[in-house]
Amino acid sequence: MPSRILATHVGSLIRPPALVEFLKKTEAEQPVDEGAYLACLKDSVAEVVRQQAGAGVDIVSDGEFGKGVSWAYYIHKRLDGVEIRAMTPAEAKRPEMNIIVGRDRQAFPEFYAEYDPPGFTRRNTMATVIKGPVSYSGHAELNRDIGNLKAGLAKVKVVGGFLPVVAPASALPNVVNEHYSDERSLLFGIAEALRTEYRAIVDAGLTVQIDDAFLPYMHEKLVPPMTLARYRKWAQVRIDALNHALEGIPPERSRYHICWGSWNGPHVFDVEMKHIVDLLLRVNVGHYSFEAANPRHEHEWRVWEKVKLPKGKVLIPGVISHATNIVEHPELVAERLVRLAKLVGRESVMGGTDCGFAQSPFTRRVHPSIMWAKLRALAEGAKIATRQLWGKPARRVVSARGARRRRA
Repeated sequence: MPSRILATHVGSLIRPPALVEFLKKTEAEQPVDEGAYLACLKDSVAEVVRQQAGAGVDIVSDGEFGKGVSWAYYIHKRLDGVEIRAMTPAEAKRPEMNIIVGRDRQAFPEFYAEYDPPGFTRRNTMATVIKGPVSYSGHAELNRDIGNLKAGLAKVKVVGGFLPVVAPASALPNVVNEHYSDERSLLFGIAEALRTEYRAIVDAGLTVQIDDAFLPYMHEKLVPPMTLARYRKWAQVRIDALNHALEGIPPERSRYHICWGSWNGPHVFDVEMKHIVDLLLRVNVGHYSFEAANPRHEHEWRVWEKVKLPKGKVLIPGVISHATNIVEHPELVAERLVRLAKLVGRESVMGGTDCGFAQSPFTRRVHPSIMWAKLRALAEGAKIATRQLWGKPARRVVSARGARRRRA
């Protein structure tokens, strides 16, 4: 049992400029000096791990530096059986093929006309197609990412490290299925492939975080015409597939993150937490990460007044927003943590962020200096909450490696 409130975050951090240049060339399929890229990536991960530890973050990530175009679509290059081709005219008419445009953009067209970059909401012309059995082929990239994070962890004193990966529901949200007999078979096929990634991370001694933004976000696109009840059935199939992928993974080494999309827009059509909290708790992990700091969802901490958290589970509420350059006061961070801890137990709460600070390698929600100020505020707020909940100064937990050094 922890003797204090730990600080962590969702995973994605702003990439350094040198790494971004390599990633731009890679995504544009331009020639890249592979040795120089790998060296830059390794050094960048080591530095961002050091910075997280310096900011007081207890459970750190690699910043998702090893991923390409996005937190979700990186997986397309790590799966076999998936192809990209031009949409047919019939496919182009299907509303679900354009995952960007939902009710929020329909209700606030003037805002989004200014907010979105040119061409952002135009309908995709390319389709992601399942042509055969889905299997995992990204072992080299996965082992590289695991190795880089572990190398960074060896140089700092923190509680642990985690790697974020994508959930079955978010991996291929607008896919064209030309192989599997039905949607359930498709989702379980994807889950079986993703299991390889999940298990490798845990087998390496790290914690795996499953990112699933599309599960809540798709409510905005599906309801209506779907009813809430029909949407919940849609979501349950995807949770069943995720649990299939999680089989055999210790709950204490796994986290599940949901959000309502990382953009800082109105979000007036987000599904309410009270309508999906039972679905959230059906995911067989030990930790649940969710947005709780932004003005659209902060009030939902009261959901836990009526919902009983299962024994041994831990909540990681966002107590820091990724979507504003205002730096939260540590006292506010502590207040958010304490009020939830009083409902579910102090050992069952960890401090987190609403979402990642970088939606992709090329986009960010705040300035880098603000990101680090926010993470320091998170760590300081966790210390204040610890004093209030335990009635004693926060004791910093060090790794086993650090403890051995101290005894020596």
